[in-house]
Amino acid sequence: MSFIRAAAPARASRLNQLATSARRYASTEPGAQKSSSSFPLIIGGAGIVGLAGYIYLNGLGLGAKSTAAPAAGAGKAYTPATNTTSPLDPSKFIDLPLKSIEPYNHNCAIYSFALPDNQAAQLPVASCVYLEASENHQNALRDEKGKPVHRPYTPISPSDYPGEVKFLIKRYEGGKMSQYIHSLKPGEPLAIKGPLPKIKYEINKWEEVGMIAGGSGITPMYQIVNYALSDPSNKTKFTLIFANVEERDILLKDEFDALKKKHPDSFNVVYTLDKPGEGWKGYKGYVNKDMLMQHIPPPNLGEKAKVFICGPPGQVSAIAGKKDGMKQGPVGGILKELGYTEDQVFKF
Repeated sequence: MSFIRAAAPARASRLNQLATSARRYASTEPGAQKSSSSFPLIIGGAGIVGLAGYIYLNGLGLGAKSTAAPAAGAGKAYTPATNTTSPLDPSKFIDLPLKSIEPYNHNCAIYSFALPDNQAAQLPVASCVYLEASENHQNALRDEKGKPVHRPYTPISPSDYPGEVKFLIKRYEGGKMSQYIHSLKPGEPLAIKGPLPKIKYEINKWEEVGMIAGGSGITPMYQIVNYALSDPSNKTKFTLIFANVEERDILLKDEFDALKKKHPDSFNVVYTLDKPGEGWKGYKGYVNKDMLMQHIPPPNLGEKAKVFICGPPGQVSAIAGKKDGMKQGPVGGILKELGYTEDQVFKF
């Protein structure tokens, strides 16, 4: 598809719809009628990450240097920063000035925040940061009790990208933090705390990784895939199922299609839309059992397989079971029906 982006740099040309390959199970064909599954994809109310918790810092090291191109319109190759530790702080918020805003689509923009001394964020994979209104901003965001509002976000820029850290921020109606960020102007500060690791990703730990993302829950998947595929020693095969409401809602589609083209033996991406437009040739409807059986690694692979999921709470609950506060909670939903264990599933 082609996003309409005012003032955005020219994007890479769209690839043809990816053909679905035969897997270990029978399945419906792409473009089939909407499934009657009772597990609807609920897009809305989630931040760009959809994170419900994080894993403690102990034992989680920084990610290795990435040679991947900068994400989402950065425009050119870069020389990795030389710092090996992050200028950010996981114990407190640090003000960073907004460097630039790049319009992305009808409700998203890329916000770049300047890092000191041309350093890189050096965030471990996979990890996020908390964003909060700066106390030094005249319109500092507070909740009903007068406390600062903060939300977790996963950057889309590589860990070693010098001088700035980039976030793809979707504006939600009623979303206090997203609307606040969308109101910022270049030069104004935003407070950032991190890194806050979620799960330590290790190259070649699993033979196959299945990824299920809904709407704005795509950024942790992009962080992992971009990191892994940039490593020449990677042998893990990734398959991403990415669900959205409409075609214009698909985030980072150019980037995923480019990764598929560059790494056809290691990465596949499958799109499904709840409300497809005329001419859409991909899947239609919610993520369902048949789709998962065809595309993600089967549970009988045991410890050789991992399934990541990130999206709105309703989608996560229907597919993998609800999270238990800061904890993962038991596997439920479709993945439980298919026989996946708690060791095989991680909910962002």
